[in-house]
Amino acid sequence: MLYVLLGEDAPGSLEARTSARPAHLARLEGLRDEGRLLMAGPLPAIDSPDPGPAGFFGSLVVAEFASQGEAERWLADDPYVKQGVFARITVKPFKKVLP
Repeated sequence: MLYVLLGEDAPGSLEARTSARPAHLARLEGLRDEGRLLMAGPLPAIDSPDPGPAGFFGSLVVAEFASQGEAERWLADDPYVKQGVFARITVKPFKKVLP
């Protein structure tokens, strides 16, 4: 089943985000290579594709996992979580309708 994984950035976490990004992307590339990643990306804190020092509100991942528990464990092991980038994380089931 598909799940939405949402991480909301902690205040002042831009430096930690930047540092953890290569390892975070490597994990996402693993999901992609397994054919389980529908989409992933950051949520800019301002209305700009490059928010600069304003940073990010958080990150969104939509991917396939065997269960919500598996999705939660995957997210808990993400470098952004381990490096304290996220103040809050949420995992919810997702039913794709379109396109």
